[in-house]
Amino acid sequence: MNDIRFRTAADADLPALVRLRDDAARWMNSRGTTGQWQPGELEEDHFRRIMEHGEIWVAEVHGRTIGAWELWWEDPDAWGPQPPTAGYVHRLMVDHAAVRPGTGRRLLTAAERRVAEAGRTLSRLDCLAGNDRLTAYYLGAGYRVVGHKEGKPQPGGAAKSFTLLEKPVP
Repeated sequence: MNDIRFRTAADADLPALVRLRDDAARWMNSRGTTGQWQPGELEEDHFRRIMEHGEIWVAEVHGRTIGAWELWWEDPDAWGPQPPTAGYVHRLMVDHAAVRPGTGRRLLTAAERRVAEAGRTLSRLDCLAGNDRLTAYYLGAGYRVVGHKEGKPQPGGAAKSFTLLEKPVP
């Protein structure tokens, strides 16, 4: 896994992004995290819109997509109006059948590096309120809880409440 290659997504990646998201939702649900994501919630159109207004990064090993994440430059639905000091990481996902433990952290580090390269000083993300396992994961990666957002609109369904986390990036 030392040969992970990161690149921005293209239209040809849309089916793989939907598959990754659906597989990640099934993986979470199989481990008891049933409120975060559901298979079938997001289609190619969602990822196409993100590519038009933000960035989607794909992680590959020997040409095979093993992970991805979205990077937004604003997130007013969760964070309200903010000065341009942060990048917002969304939908960090890995192919759990194809990667070793720790791969998600490597993707998160790459996302943080991209935020810093863009001249931003904070990496921000959110996770479903009450998802203690995911919150602990991000705390272990150096993030800190800075707030909560009740009723954040969701692209594939009803509004949900989220824990807001951030981390300074060098």
